[in-house]
Parts: sequence; C-alpha cells; structure tokens
Amino acid sequence: MLFRLLTLTAILFVFFEASSFGPGKGKADAGFTKKDKRPNIIFILADDIGYECFGTYGSASYQTPNIDKLAAKGVKFTNCYSTPLCTPSRVMLMTGKYNFRNYTDFGYLDPKEKTFGSFFKDAGYTTCMAGKWQFNGIAQKKPGWNDPYRPKLFGFDEYCLWQVQYAKKFGERYANPLIIQNGETLPRQNNAYGPDVFCDYILNFIDRNKNGEKPFFAYYAMVLVHDPFVPTPNSKDWSDTTKRYQERNPYFGDMVSYMDKNVGRIMEKLEQTGLAENTLVIFSGDNGTNVNITSQMKNGQSIKGDKGHLTDGGTHVPLIAYWKGRSAKGMVNTDLTDFSDFLPTMMQAATISVAKGEIIDGKSFLPQILGQKAKAKEYVYMYYKPRWAGLENGVFVRDKEYKLYGDGRFYNVEKDVLEQNNLNGKTLTAKEQLIKNKLQSILKNYPNVEPLSESEKQSKNREVVD
Repeated sequence: MLFRLLTLTAILFVFFEASSFGPGKGKADAGFTKKDKRPNIIFILADDIGYECFGTYGSASYQTPNIDKLAAKGVKFTNCYSTPLCTPSRVMLMTGKYNFRNYTDFGYLDPKEKTFGSFFKDAGYTTCMAGKWQFNGIAQKKPGWNDPYRPKLFGFDEYCLWQVQYAKKFGERYANPLIIQNGETLPRQNNAYGPDVFCDYILNFIDRNKNGEKPFFAYYAMVLVHDPFVPTPNSKDWSDTTKRYQERNPYFGDMVSYMDKNVGRIMEKLEQTGLAENTLVIFSGDNGTNVNITSQMKNGQSIKGDKGHLTDGGTHVPLIAYWKGRSAKGMVNTDLTDFSDFLPTMMQAATISVAKGEIIDGKSFLPQILGQKAKAKEYVYMYYKPRWAGLENGVFVRDKEYKLYGDGRFYNVEKDVLEQNNLNGKTLTAKEQLIKNKLQSILKNYPNVEPLSESEKQSKNREVVD
C-alpha cells in the first residue's frame, strides 16, 4: 500500500510539475520562449570529491581557479546532497528517481530505465557521454554485462568510456587506460592519460556539433579524482614511468588541479566556438571525498572525507551552474537540492515534457539558476542501500539546519557538521522538537531501509569493480 501511495504521489507530482518542463513556457517559468533556440547542455560530474575541496567553497588545501571562476560567473549552490557512493548517486541523477525505486545493484543500471540521455535523444538532441560508465553489472555478471554497446540503450549516440565491459583489474582509468569508444576497444598507449582522452573527446564532440541544426547534450562523467591517487601529466613524477602507478595521498592535490584544468578546457572551448551564450553548464561531484583525505578550510576547520557514509562528509557536494547571459551572475543560492533534481532541471531548460505516468521525484532548480524567485525545496530525503563492500544501509531526511536518520539520530548539522553531538534522547528546545516532529512526519511517507544482510556484509564487489 505504501509503495502504491508513493507511486500515485509521484505521478501526480509529474502531472502538476510537467507544465514547467513543457515547451513554450513563458519567461516567468523557464526564462525563455518557444521562439528561442533550445540550449546545448553540458553536465560535468567529478568523481569522489566533496564541497570542501574547492576554493569557492572555502578550501585552503587545493587550487581550483577555473571552477572558482565558473562559480563567480554563475550560480553556486551551497546545499546540494548526493548519496555517499558513485552508482547510487548516478542512478538517481540519471533517472530523477529516489534509489528505492530503481537501484538494484552496485555497478548496474537496469536497461529498462529511462535516463536523461534517453529523454534528450528522444527530444531530438545529439547526445554524448565520456568518462566513467560502470553500469553493465560486471561484478554480478548481469545479462549483457559484456555488451560494449550498452550506453546506446540509455540514449547516448556516441561515447568514450572506462569500465563498460572490463573490470578495473584489466586496465585502469589513468595511465595507459582501457577505454571503449563507440563499442570498440581503443589501443592501449603507455603515454596516454585517461582524463585527457575523455576531455579531448568532449571537446571534439563540441567542435563537430557547433554548427549543427540539432542542439547537443554532453555528459562528462569525469574519472578524476577517484583513487588510486597517482601522478598526473602535470606531476613532477609523471616523467618517471615507474612512478605512474605509485599510489600516494599527496597526488590527490595534483588530481584536483588536473580536474580543474579540464573543466577550464571545456569552458574555453565554448567561448572559442561561440556556443557559451546558448549552453547551460552544470558541475557537481557524485559523492563525498575519499575517507583517506582530510582537507583544511579557510576558516580553520578540518573536513575528513567520508565517502560511503551518510554524514555531510559523504553527501555534501558542490553544485555550480553557468549559462552565459542567462544565469544569475555570482549568486550564492542556499536552497536545498539533491541528485533527483538534476534531470528535471535540465529537461526544463531544454523544454522537454515528461510523459504521462513517468515517475520523477526531483524538483527543477532552473529558476534558481536564472535568478528567479521560486519555491525552495523543503527537505532532502535520502534512501541508501549501497549493496557494496559491506557498507551500512541508512535513510535520512534533512532541511538546511537539522538532519534526522531513520534510526532516530538527530543532529543540528548547521552547527555540528561532523555529526558528533547526537540530539536524540536529549532535552530539545521548542524549535528543535518542532523540526524533529516535522522531519519524522516526512520520513513516515517514505520507505525505511532494512538492516544489512549477511551476504551484503560479506560483499566483495570492491575487489571486482570500483
């Protein structure tokens, strides 16, 4: 009965919200009319990096001038939340659905699911993806796990990807990468660097479509800055080929810089081709930073990466959006957003309608990108059952100040970022009790997550796919 009610709620949500996605909406809704040319959209997703690693968010540990510039020219969101792990996050953002609906296994996306690639392709966009795939179900040998053409089923006309049909033990993503391009395995090259191969492919895609009649959608799923932490071509140790596979935490900073460099290359290409005025660029990270990395903030705070866990260190990620001449310049937006919101946001920008009966849990934040007044999202709900390497399950709901877990833990995360002071069982102020009651009422409307099974505790997926 609960799931029926949730499905009905989602369908009604789509019915009432579809008008904001549909074609021909006036400037009060989407900021443009049907006479305007549909925009190109580039979505850049960095791998394993939380908000604390960017200068624009207050980091003192790393240099990210290109991303900082993007934030200064566009809109920086300060309350964006992902799941704590790559595949659950990517399934959510690509389908616009909470994980309890369609996340079934780590490293896998059900081919029956419709992704933003499918929506854009069906709407007449030319589509492309480059970087990290990890959706074939390699570890579990799902049907079609070794299909090199699987990305096409999800709406991507062309692609250049790591880990389509090969587990990482056969080839990594950095030096001498193992890459599938449009169904074909590229020749291995000792001096090749995977992030350059992927970025070059996106740049080439932009060049090939700069004068096209159809708009384009490019999903740049970066492999940086995921471990192993190894030298980049800009590292002093890169020239020594024996050190290219040497893992050391200090290389993490080099990888952050290289990630930033490639974002800068994308933005420079848009300016060179004259496409910046008609291209919406969205940048984010898929989950929090690796647990072995601790970053220093300009305010003196230390933030330990907490990938895999539901704390802020595992779920609080950057979100920056820029659309030259259209996005609000230099705005800092504090509204809540989560990974179910990306698909409806990009669809609204492209004036793509949602089909009747299509379930979308997210809420578009396009009005906020355009600097328009809009009703903010009231809460973020997170369902997390990772099915990976023995990580614990969990559910939470939060607003900008407080966070309530399904097991009763309650935190003022605005003041207690590291979640060290559990308020559950303590005497609460009237305000705290009111907020806790509200969050509890929200949690009752969604599924909780069952305890970790014994088989999941013994999961060895990490050894196969990562």
